[in-house]
Amino acid sequence: MKEGFRQAMAWLHTWVGLVLGWLLFAIFLTGTLTYFKEEVSRWAQPELPMQGLGMRDRLAGAEHYLQAHAANAGNWYIDPGDERLPRTSVLYQEPGKQGRGSYVEQAIDPSTGQALNARGTLGGEFFYRFHFELELPYPWGRWAAGLAAFAMFVALITGIITHKKIFKEFFTFRPGKGQRSWLDGHNAVGVLALPFHLMITYSSLVIFMYLLMPATLLANYEGGDREYFSELYPDIEPAASATAAPPLSLAQLFDRYQQQVPGGQVGNVRVDKPGTPEATVTFQPPTSARVPYMPGAGTVFSVAGGSLLHADDNARPLPQVIAGSFYGLHMGRFAHPLLRWLYFVCGLASTAMIGTGLVMWLSKRQQKHAKAAIKPFELRLVGALNLAGMAGLVCAVAAFLCANRLLPVELAGREGWEVRCFFLAWLASLLHAAWRPDARGWVQQLTVAAVMLISLPLLSQFTTGAGLSVSLPQGDWALAGVDLTAAAFGVLLAWIARRVRRKALAAAQPRERTRPLRAEQEAH
Repeated sequence: MKEGFRQAMAWLHTWVGLVLGWLLFAIFLTGTLTYFKEEVSRWAQPELPMQGLGMRDRLAGAEHYLQAHAANAGNWYIDPGDERLPRTSVLYQEPGKQGRGSYVEQAIDPSTGQALNARGTLGGEFFYRFHFELELPYPWGRWAAGLAAFAMFVALITGIITHKKIFKEFFTFRPGKGQRSWLDGHNAVGVLALPFHLMITYSSLVIFMYLLMPATLLANYEGGDREYFSELYPDIEPAASATAAPPLSLAQLFDRYQQQVPGGQVGNVRVDKPGTPEATVTFQPPTSARVPYMPGAGTVFSVAGGSLLHADDNARPLPQVIAGSFYGLHMGRFAHPLLRWLYFVCGLASTAMIGTGLVMWLSKRQQKHAKAAIKPFELRLVGALNLAGMAGLVCAVAAFLCANRLLPVELAGREGWEVRCFFLAWLASLLHAAWRPDARGWVQQLTVAAVMLISLPLLSQFTTGAGLSVSLPQGDWALAGVDLTAAAFGVLLAWIARRVRRKALAAAQPRERTRPLRAEQEAH
């Protein structure tokens, strides 16, 4: 290896980061927003009231609704809500239909057992799904995200090898030094959250192991990943119960669950074969109850008589616990509010690390062609992709949030139009970046994003009646928190746009001053 090991690692670090950098930026930014998925979903449907009912009453209201509207469904799924997303929702499959489109989801008022009319939206679920599926059909989006995660892991390892003084340079930041400042910032955010970068990247590879390394799975399971997951998370076949016993309500079965698991929390409830003598109810704990994410059978009761059919003792094989721990650490669902904010900040650090690397690559090569009248095509291409992939993506996120407030509530297929607004805004930023891939383009797109985010609290105030004047006195921090955070980031983007504009003007002034001097010299 003529150029040496570290030089080879530097080359690999540079080009892996460049080729997949824009995809990684999108994955990490939307993944960072996912740490507040429930809060964004709550903000996206301000019509839903905050619940003050206990678990027993919420289950009773859900059962009342399902008996009236889904008595013939094969299964009922109930999400009773929690303190982060205080709403009760039910899900059931329409009889005689198949596929994902056959399922009906409805938010209900558990105190009355009636449906709640709220605006159609994907809320935080859109960012969550985009983070690992990229709005592509299964499994193509997950393959692309898995490939990007592998590239990120390679970039991290090669970056550690390349920057042998990375920890020393972490304490060095030289502002106003052009490329040197970008490198200092890149090193700082890289070292600051290095354990997070490694954990989040490696855990994503563990999650997608069945897609990225399918050889063992295909060699041992003729049914592919379906058979694999069926063995990993088997369905419990409870013993037959005495069908002559009177059926119990969900509220009564919840009392039985509390006796079986004192103080046990409920994340969701599944009712199999409702309305039949073989009906069973499964109480599953919330995923936030522990670090490892290990979907299990839960605690199963027979509706007829309420006899215990299966007690979930949480015993799992060690490999499954280890894999579930990586999954749980990646998702961060166990995190309390302070730790969730730490996840959020570290996610922003990962996003900034990718962004500064892309800017640094372009800045270094632009210096070599600073005096050229026409820049090479590859530099103009990377400049446009940097602008659209970073500032443009922020504009798209802001457009998605604004669309939630501006689109008519009664619009058919409203959630689909929110997603279209996201991609239309992103496409518009790409076209704009192709036209103006310079500092002016950055100033304009950052300013647009800043205006949209700063205006979000005002839109909430005047279009929903649930603005800060209402949410703050009520202590509804999901609504108020999204509005305030959006406005804060809008102010930050406005400040960055101002700095970029001032720097661009300062760089242009010397050239403008030299023109009259040259003209005078030529005249004499």
